[in-house]
Amino acid sequence: MSRVVKMLGGCVVLAAVLAIHTAAAQVWPSEGPPAPLAARRVKFPSYKIKTLSNGLQVLFVPYHEQPSVSYRLLIRAGAVQEPVDKPGVASFVASMLNQGTTTRSAKEIANTIDSAGGLLSVGSGNELTYIAGAVIKDQTDAALALVADVAQRPAFSEEEITLQRRQALSALQVGYDDPEYLAGAVFDRIVFGLHPYGRPNEGTPDSIALLKRGDLTAFHQRWFAPNNALLALVGDLTEDEAFAAAERALASWPRRDVPDFKLNDLPPAARRIVIVDRPGSAQTEIRVGHIAIPRTHPDYIPFDMAIRILGGEGANRLFGVLRTDRGLTYGASADLHTFKASGEVVAETDTRSSATGETLRLMVDEFARLQKESVHAAELRGAQDFMAGNFPLSIESSSAIAEQVISRLFYGQNLDEIETYLDRVGKVTPDDIQRVSRQLLKPDQLSIVLVGDAATFVDQLRRMGFTDYDRIPIGQLDLDSPTLRSASGGRVPPA
Repeated sequence: MSRVVKMLGGCVVLAAVLAIHTAAAQVWPSEGPPAPLAARRVKFPSYKIKTLSNGLQVLFVPYHEQPSVSYRLLIRAGAVQEPVDKPGVASFVASMLNQGTTTRSAKEIANTIDSAGGLLSVGSGNELTYIAGAVIKDQTDAALALVADVAQRPAFSEEEITLQRRQALSALQVGYDDPEYLAGAVFDRIVFGLHPYGRPNEGTPDSIALLKRGDLTAFHQRWFAPNNALLALVGDLTEDEAFAAAERALASWPRRDVPDFKLNDLPPAARRIVIVDRPGSAQTEIRVGHIAIPRTHPDYIPFDMAIRILGGEGANRLFGVLRTDRGLTYGASADLHTFKASGEVVAETDTRSSATGETLRLMVDEFARLQKESVHAAELRGAQDFMAGNFPLSIESSSAIAEQVISRLFYGQNLDEIETYLDRVGKVTPDDIQRVSRQLLKPDQLSIVLVGDAATFVDQLRRMGFTDYDRIPIGQLDLDSPTLRSASGGRVPPA
């Protein structure tokens, strides 16, 4: 036998041995994640509500775990109350509240809350403006006095306005260069159209540049009144101590007539695909969804659970299909965002440009599958276990309790439902998920936003059945425009 033959024979034997070992190595013992702990009953703290003589509604929740007090003042005014020609004014006003009052400078406000060992934050959303924070118990009066000053007497100094305008425009410049921000902003616009829910809360470069001090003071005087506000106090106080502290700080806030406000009619769900063309982008940001229900809807819990099965915690079909099965993305999710009068379902991911068409097709198909197929018991149980396990975490601190209760008051929900939440979650069945999916999901009326290099994926879209779309060059995108398109631009100018 020649040496060559012997070598070949040895190679064959070696290959066979390696194949056996490789096959054996592929059969590793495996097991799923451990089962979640049994859900424990959660006793929500008792609460009391009192309305002061000036109309301020005060909520108190005793919480004696720590010698601290959390406070949260909500004003029933946000982006939806803005004048049509002043988008961004609510956000601008909120950002200025802690930047000086007629009695304190911005530095004095910061020093006051710091010396009280506390926190103070301000902000706004679609339908509200808030002043919130926490202090140690014996500084409650000092903190509430500061809240009263900040809410009633913002200075809106020209110097601070100039500084805040510069910061706002800088933030918008960053946002308009961020595909994720653009995808979210454009998605809201095409879901809600010209309805106030569709406007970006932070405004646009053009609107922020035009805001004047008079616009800020007009918005503040119109909406900031005690009879248009809610105050939540949660912490280591007695009921008498809490309401007395609220009286001392805020009972002198003068009551004012607040304008009647009625939202415009919401647009119906309608199929539309918008491509924001960013040549040179290596990835595509994708948003898919439609207008949905408010949180007071009787089917809110089963529908919220259906969206969690689609792309939320505890199940997430989108992640399984797009990431685990196909390797098209690093992450995918779906959420239900709710407001007073409506809401929206939005599924989101990003993927490489060459996989845009396939990814979009799979996302749309998952919306339809929720209607066509009953969910597996394991999927439903995963979503229920997450919701049941997360609920105690959502009320484990005084600030979290304040957020739970005051949000329910603000949105008109029944506070007694907090106690029954776990029971209602546990009673949802696969039939409930399919029923609400068939009633409330609209796979044939999806709003779709793609932000990326259109030239690399428009042919893919056609092959996947998406033939009708609006392609907007990034330089022509204008969120103020009814068509989202402006010949003169609309973007933040280059730095």
